[in-house]
Amino acid sequence: MEKKIACITGATSGIGWSTAIHLAKAGFAIIACGRRIERLEELAKVLPPETPYKYLSFDVRDQAAVNQAFESLPMEWQEIEVLINNAGNAHGLDTIDQGDVEDWDSMMDINVKGLLYVSRKVIPGMVDRKSGQVINIGSIAGKEVYPKGNVYCASKYAVDALTKSMRVDLNPYGIKVMGVHPGAVETEFSLVRFKGDSDRASGVYNGFDPLTADDVAEIIAFAVTRPRHVVMADVLLLPLAQASATVFNRNQT
Repeated sequence: MEKKIACITGATSGIGWSTAIHLAKAGFAIIACGRRIERLEELAKVLPPETPYKYLSFDVRDQAAVNQAFESLPMEWQEIEVLINNAGNAHGLDTIDQGDVEDWDSMMDINVKGLLYVSRKVIPGMVDRKSGQVINIGSIAGKEVYPKGNVYCASKYAVDALTKSMRVDLNPYGIKVMGVHPGAVETEFSLVRFKGDSDRASGVYNGFDPLTADDVAEIIAFAVTRPRHVVMADVLLLPLAQASATVFNRNQT
């Protein structure tokens, strides 16, 4: 494989989808991961035609499925240079005393354990080659808590802690590690959080211009194309109208 390989989880929509496109335009071969095969097949149609492309369909919560997917890669696709741990979700917006345990399990399984399962399959190859870059997609919710954020915030605080720990553990091998922590981004995120309630989901962005998936993907593409000695370790990315997790100027549209 002449081109460096970038692997993106959660590539069927939002930030993952846009990141696959931006990294393909930057000259990377793409491995896109997600659960929706039809979306992974559709992604191939919007990448530059010269882009080497493979997709892996699995649920990051299922360790056996993660292992099987990465072990199925042909030899020429196994030297992954860039791993984007993007798969994540938020379910519900309840106080801790009223939270749904299934929602808690889902967030911890996807946001934390899923990141670990994928990383465990990919990072050892980077260590062997003494080359690579890991980018974990966190959230402003991993920098400050907010009302009814409890378990989601906890999962993203874990992502932030894992990112910092990875940077220390992988430093001897010359592997770059970065955390990208977006604020309000208009994707399918809110629709998932409100369990399909489109009215509640759309209201999240009323009165201001949120970030787009492309805004985040451009930062990722910039980070992975820096010189070898440059590491963008931690980026908190906010729309102009957002000052913190809970402070918004909703008169900026």
